[in-house]
Amino acid sequence: MKLAERAIEYKTRGELQAMRASGLILARAIEAGRAAAMPGATTGDVDAAVAAVIAEAGAVSNFLNYGSHGGQGGFPATICASVNDEVVHGIPGKRVLLDGDLLSIDAGCVLDGWHSDSAVTVHVGEPPSMAEVDLVKATELAMWAAIAAAKAGGRLGDVSWAIQMSGEKSAAEDGRHYGSVAGYGGHGIGTAMHMDPFVPNQGRRGKGPRLAPGMALAIEPMLTLGKPSTAELDDGWTVVTRDGARAAHFEHSMAICSDGITVLTARDRGRAGLAPFGVEPISLD
Repeated sequence: MKLAERAIEYKTRGELQAMRASGLILARAIEAGRAAAMPGATTGDVDAAVAAVIAEAGAVSNFLNYGSHGGQGGFPATICASVNDEVVHGIPGKRVLLDGDLLSIDAGCVLDGWHSDSAVTVHVGEPPSMAEVDLVKATELAMWAAIAAAKAGGRLGDVSWAIQMSGEKSAAEDGRHYGSVAGYGGHGIGTAMHMDPFVPNQGRRGKGPRLAPGMALAIEPMLTLGKPSTAELDDGWTVVTRDGARAAHFEHSMAICSDGITVLTARDRGRAGLAPFGVEPISLD
């Protein structure tokens, strides 16, 4: 493994295969969280379902105790469970999920020293309106557009630009205004969960560090049904929309190789999500 000038970590093919093993565990854990997110369950129940899969696979959560100093003050759970107007970093607990809620499940794990990070937004029961359905679809589509744009030889700004343009296109097609949350975004990933480079959800094509084989990125757009401005609650973690609008968040960890790209945290390597963009993900085997 080599470090570049900007502290971007470049992995060998074998190291990316190790990240893929971590990513597959996380994919199963996220699926368990989806299944647990039903009316009447608590966000703590969803957290427990994800934690069980990670533990049974012999991995560990990279969210639990994240940010601790001297064993104090770290994040207290395995997942971030963000409900309705909570954008990211919601703390799971006794909150009961209701029919019509919007829940973002964000989680990660470490296996043999290699990190993975992924997030989905799901409807709890039946979505209350078409607006929530459109929001979720638009946010997920922006993630896939960005992953498709993350090609060797390109620039990091291409990824950010793809997120921004996809959100704007969806807004025009849906007849809605989506707020694109700034200040939070994706990141490099590998031997740590959060690494260089930061991946903004807005940007200019052709700008930023060059994308090169061996890079692994966690790409995570966040859209709202209102304005993009946010605030952090007194718990020091939960980020909410200032106007109370609902928010959605999707994330996958992906890798850039000399022969193409692959999604480390998707069971199908991203084939279904990338198909509309004419991209066929590679196998690392």
